Amino acid sequence: MVITAKGRSATTDVSQALHRRMLLWTCPAECDYACQHVVTDTRLARAVPYMQPVYQFHGKWPFYRFLGMQEPFSVLFSLMNYLAHFWGVSQLRAKIPETYALRKFYLLFGYFGFASWIASMVFHTRDYNITEKIDYFAAGASVLYGLYYSPIRIFRLDDPQRNQPWKHSVVRLWTLLCLGLYISHVCYLSFWSWDYTYNMAANIAVGITQNLLWTSFAWTRYMKSGRWWQAWPGMIVAWIVLAMSLEVLDFVPWRLMIDAHSLWHLGTVGPTIWWYR
Repeated sequence: MVITAKGRSATTDVSQALHRRMLLWTCPAECDYACQHVVTDTRLARAVPYMQPVYQFHGKWPFYRFLGMQEPFSVLFSLMNYLAHFWGVSQLRAKIPETYALRKFYLLFGYFGFASWIASMVFHTRDYNITEKIDYFAAGASVLYGLYYSPIRIFRLDDPQRNQPWKHSVVRLWTLLCLGLYISHVCYLSFWSWDYTYNMAANIAVGITQNLLWTSFAWTRYMKSGRWWQAWPGMIVAWIVLAMSLEVLDFVPWRLMIDAHSLWHLGTVGPTIWWYR
């Protein structure tokens, strides 16, 4: 196939390997990918460099694919997060007795992590409208569950002594409120406006709220006891906030492979393992 860009012609082999056919790389998709890289390579090869040599196409950087995966490092780092949750859940099952009141909340944290990182791997492998929606909704559910679980653990609303029935009422109301917020969030994005700015703002607001809760909790416990390990939740939150800044500070992918978003995924592996400890 001959592709023309800026007056230049390049012959590009778009014959499909089996793994690309399995990942639904159609002829138009192959042409789109090839054209993106012809344009990008042409701009990068210019004798006098452009001020902005690499363009985004369809709102995304022109990554080099690997084994048919559109963003291979985002897939790899998402897999690492999934494995971190898998390890954490296995530790919970082995070390926390079934009679412990918070065990189910801890395990649900891991299950939401499973769902969000599987959705992330699928989306970064092939970017379709449906995979994008599933990724966003799964990530939103995971973030919101983090907020849901935080006051239950911090204020011990699970009522381990079974002598404060009002706590059960609070948990039920809190559960209904969080479910209502999530359903409203999904409905707004699905039926009203697929708004990227709103989605990011909503997730950041929920994330900051739970981060403040955990930071306050960790600081209070550390000041009372002086034991540095009781400050761990605050340290983990600080790590996550630093990693999250990569979502805002976007940059051209290094060698068209590793971008800020993939590094954000890499940055959450460590605190996930630490959290389960």
